[in-house]
Amino acid sequence: MAKWWRSLRTAIQSPQQPLSPPQPFHSQSSSYHTIQAIPREVVGSRVSAREREQGRIPAVVFSQSLLDINPSNRYNSRKRLLTTEKKQIQAILKSVEIPFFCSTTFPLQIRAGSGSSALLESGTVLPIKIHRDEKTGKILNLVFAWADEGTEMKVDVPGCFQRRRKLSRS
Repeated sequence: MAKWWRSLRTAIQSPQQPLSPPQPFHSQSSSYHTIQAIPREVVGSRVSAREREQGRIPAVVFSQSLLDINPSNRYNSRKRLLTTEKKQIQAILKSVEIPFFCSTTFPLQIRAGSGSSALLESGTVLPIKIHRDEKTGKILNLVFAWADEGTEMKVDVPGCFQRRRKLSRS
């Protein structure tokens, strides 16, 4: 498992530049970062605490329909329990600021296990929530939604306003 995480760290530290013409910052950052994850079968606070001690972050990815309040609008879920590397998520958060992170789609690759090159599933995801510890600010877990092609999604898009100051002449 350590080999797999090390190779992942190398890929994060040296992203390849795209050959296409310059794009807006947010679309560039999502093309640099592919979120790598491995499945997990066991849930619970103790299991999650062990994952965090080992430098990983528990995560879940599911269809956005599960967020719908009306049960009749919900349909079959592609819910997956995952584990991602803490350093990878922190690197993404450095390049994509927090308010923009939750409005940017990222490619997700789910590998069979540590050190495995077998790809179980891949797709595009949208981060919905970053759960942090109130006291320390450390990331406790992540929530993603599948963002398949043609899917309509509700997203909070951050607005950036620049304040102008009035200069007074004395």
